[in-house]
Amino acid sequence: MRDVAKRYDYLVVGAGFAGSVIAERLANTGSTVLLMDRRPHIAGNAYDHHDAAGILIHRYGPHIFHTNSQQIIEYLSRFTDWRPYEHRVLAQIGEARMPIPINRTTINAFFGLSLTEAQVPEFLASKAEAIPLVRTSADVVLSTVGHELYEAFFRGYTRKQWGVDPSELDKSVTARIPTRTNDDDRYFGDRFQMMPRLGFTRMFENMLDHPNITLLLDADYRDVRDEIVADHLVYTGPVDEYFGFRYGKLPYRSLRFEHTTLDVATHQPVAVVNYPGKDTPYTRVTEFKHLTGQVHHRTSICYEFPSAEGDPYYPVPRPENAALYARYQTLADNTPGVTFVGRLATYRYYNMDQVVGQALTAAGRLTGRSAQAGQVATHPVAAAASVS
Repeated sequence: MRDVAKRYDYLVVGAGFAGSVIAERLANTGSTVLLMDRRPHIAGNAYDHHDAAGILIHRYGPHIFHTNSQQIIEYLSRFTDWRPYEHRVLAQIGEARMPIPINRTTINAFFGLSLTEAQVPEFLASKAEAIPLVRTSADVVLSTVGHELYEAFFRGYTRKQWGVDPSELDKSVTARIPTRTNDDDRYFGDRFQMMPRLGFTRMFENMLDHPNITLLLDADYRDVRDEIVADHLVYTGPVDEYFGFRYGKLPYRSLRFEHTTLDVATHQPVAVVNYPGKDTPYTRVTEFKHLTGQVHHRTSICYEFPSAEGDPYYPVPRPENAALYARYQTLADNTPGVTFVGRLATYRYYNMDQVVGQALTAAGRLTGRSAQAGQVATHPVAAAASVS
C-alpha cells in the first residue's frame, strides 16, 4: 500500500475497466488520482493470473474481448498487443454437443435433418409460436425457434443462471442471442474479436503505470472515505451501497467458481461448454488455454455455479428492479461532486468495450476534452448477461 495521506484531484473507487480507464485519462491531463479497490488486485472481474500449475486463468470466469469500435481498439492498444480469437461455445444436449447460438448445424443435429441454408428459415417459421406481444425472454425464444429448442437450450440454462423461469425475465436477456440460418458458429459477430496477448491484468498494469496515479488496494471505500481528501469522486461500485441501501438492495445474480487443473493437455474442444440440463448444477465449463493460446502439458478448467448470494455480477432485468434503480438514479443525478460510472453504479450489464466507451465519455466530460483526446461514445447496451 502506498502512502495516501495527501490531497487528490480525484478519488476513483473501483479498479476495473470503468475506474481504471477514467483514472488513466484523468492522470494524462495532469490530475492526481487515487484509485482504490476493495479487492487486493486491479482489473476487476477481468483479473487473470497464473495458477499453481503455471496456467493463465481468469479468476472470475471467461472474459472475451469483442467490439465494433475502432476507437476503443485504438485506445486499448496503447496498453497491450493482441492475439486473434473468435469465441465458440457448445451446448451439452444429452450425449451430444451442439453449437450455440443456434445455427444450421445445431438444427440439423438436434432434429436429425439435412436442411440447406435456404431451407432453415422456413423450417424455423414452422416451429415458431405466434406471440402477439413479445415481453419476456421466453417469448423471444418461442417466437423465434419454437418449444423444442427453447426447452433444450434455453429454459434450463436460464433458470439456473437467473433463479427464475425465462417467462419472468425481461426480453433483453435472450434478445441479444442471435439465431443463424448458416453455419457460422462464432458466439459474437463483432468486427474485432481478440484477447490481450499477455492477459488482461498486464494490460491494466500498463494502463495504470503513471506517476499521477496512486493505488490503494484491499481497502473498502466505506472504511477509508473519511481519511481521503479529493476534489471529486468517481464511483464505480454498487449504487445502492453508496446510498446506504436507502430504498433496499438492488437484486443481483452472483457466481461461484470452482477451478481445477487436469493432467491432460486438452479437456474440451472449445473454450466454453454450456450445460442447460436441469440435472447439472453448473451452467458452463471453461478451459482457459483456448482463450489465451498458452501451450502447456496440463490444462485448467472452471465450473461456474450461479448463486443468489455473493459478489454482484448480473443485474436482474425485471420491471420492479428497474423501478427501484430509477429511485437510486435520481439520488445519483442529484449528488454533487460525484460521477457514477460502470456496471454496478448504473445497474446495467455492459460488455467490456461498452464499459470502456462509457468511461472514456465520462472522462471527457470531466476534463472537457473531445473525442480526439480519447473520448469515445458508448454504444447501446443490453441489460442482460453474456459470456464476456
